Amino acid sequence: MPLLEGAALNLAELADDARRRLDPVHWDFFAGGAEQERTVRANEAAFARRCVVPRVLRGVGRRDLRISLLGSRISMPVLIAPTAFHRLAHPAGEVATAHAAAEAGTIMVVSMAATRPVEEIAAAGGPLWFQLYPQPDLDFTAAVVRRAEAAGCTALVVTVDSPVFGRRDRDLRHRFLDLPPGLACENMRDASGRVRDIEMDAGLDWARIGWLREVTALPILLKGVLHPADAALAVSHGVDGVLVSNHGGRQLDGTLATLDALPAVVEAVAGRLPVLLDGGIRRGTDILVALALGATAVLIGRPVLWGLAVGGAAGVRQVLDLLHADLDRAMALVGAAGPADLRGDLVATEACR
Repeated sequence: MPLLEGAALNLAELADDARRRLDPVHWDFFAGGAEQERTVRANEAAFARRCVVPRVLRGVGRRDLRISLLGSRISMPVLIAPTAFHRLAHPAGEVATAHAAAEAGTIMVVSMAATRPVEEIAAAGGPLWFQLYPQPDLDFTAAVVRRAEAAGCTALVVTVDSPVFGRRDRDLRHRFLDLPPGLACENMRDASGRVRDIEMDAGLDWARIGWLREVTALPILLKGVLHPADAALAVSHGVDGVLVSNHGGRQLDGTLATLDALPAVVEAVAGRLPVLLDGGIRRGTDILVALALGATAVLIGRPVLWGLAVGGAAGVRQVLDLLHADLDRAMALVGAAGPADLRGDLVATEACR
C-alpha cells in the first residue's frame, strides 16, 4: 500500500499528528496511564535496553512473515490489541479499524468496550477475537460470549489484570469519566437494549475460567499475565494462550515492563501454548526482539488509535503496513527468513544499558 500523501514515516511522527488532531481530553485518554505513568514509560524503555546482534551471510533473499495462530493464518505476527472507544478517534470507530485489519490480513481483538457493535465490526470480514471482562452477572457474561460467537469471533481474550479500575490521573483531571452523549459501549447492551456499565470483579478467580470453558468452545487466552507462576497455572487449567500484558500501564503503575516479564513466562509455559505480548511496540525491531525472546506474536494498541485519528481505515492500514515493512527489513538485516528463525542469541541486553 503506498504512503498516504503527507503521511508519517514512522509511528512517532504519526503520534504527533494524532495529538494535533484529537481533542486534548481524548488524546489524554488514549495516551495516558495509571498514576505517575511509570509503567507506560517502562514498556518502551525495555526495548531500548535491548540490542540486536545480527547474523550475516544467511541467504535470506526471500522472507515470509506469515504465521498460524489458533487456527488463523495471518500475514505477520502482529495483531490489533483490544482498545476502547474508537469513535473518539474517528466517526467510523472500530469498523474502520476492522476494515484495515482485514485488508492487512491480520487479527483484530474487539474490545468489550467498543463503540460499534461486534456484529458491525465483524462485517468487515477479517478474523476477529473478542476481549472479555467477565462480569459478576454470569448470565449476562454468557450472553455476551454467545453474541461474540454468533458474530464469528474465533477466540476469547479474557482480561485478568483488572479486579478493580486503575486510577488514571489524566482522566480525573479532565473529569473524563464517561463517553460523550451519542456514544456507548455497544457490546454491553442487554436483551432489553439497555447499555450496562462494565463492572470489574475482584472476585474473579480460576474457577471462573473453568466456568467460561463450560460456556464456550472457543479458544481462551488470558490477557494480563506477568508472573511465571500464573503462566504455569494457565497451562494446568487448559487455557489456550497467554498474553503478557500490563494493560498498557493503565491499571497498576510500577509493574514490570512486559518485555522484561516475557522470558520467565516463556520458560514457564515451555512451548505448551502460544505466548503473546503487548506494550511499547513502536518499531519492527521491537517486534523482532519480542519474537526472539519467545513471543509467538505481538499486539499493538495506541499506534492503531493514532492511525485511526489521522486517516480512519487508511491510517490504521498505514500503521500495519509500516510495521510489516519495518519487520521485513529488520529480519533481512539479522539474517532471518521467517519468524521461526528469530532466536534469543540475536538479542543482547547488557551492552545497551
